[in-house]
Amino acid sequence: MITTKKERRLRRAVKTRAHIRNLGVARLTIHRTPQHIYAQVTDAAGAKVIAAASTVQEKVREGLKGTGNVEAAKAVGRAIAERTKAAGVSKVAFDRAGFQFHGRVKALADAAREAGLEF
Repeated sequence: MITTKKERRLRRAVKTRAHIRNLGVARLTIHRTPQHIYAQVTDAAGAKVIAAASTVQEKVREGLKGTGNVEAAKAVGRAIAERTKAAGVSKVAFDRAGFQFHGRVKALADAAREAGLEF
């Protein structure tokens, strides 16, 4: 029996990741903690990281009041989109890692879409 919140979240993520593997496109994966939000794009095989951005990085963090809010998530979304497009990838599959699609996760996804990523 799955008891912890993290185990339940990871169980939800399994189906999404299996579906993304069948699609055969690059994967935009996010991870969220109370203080930071992280995003990375891996190739279709999952062997190589194409681009990464997070609120831990100075370039992304400058000009933000905090790193665990919606504005910070939007900044990460814009940064990951710019870096991914610079690497020559424009279409990705969004892997929210079992997190609900609202708040910071939704803000990151919307910002990445507005900056030109397709998913």
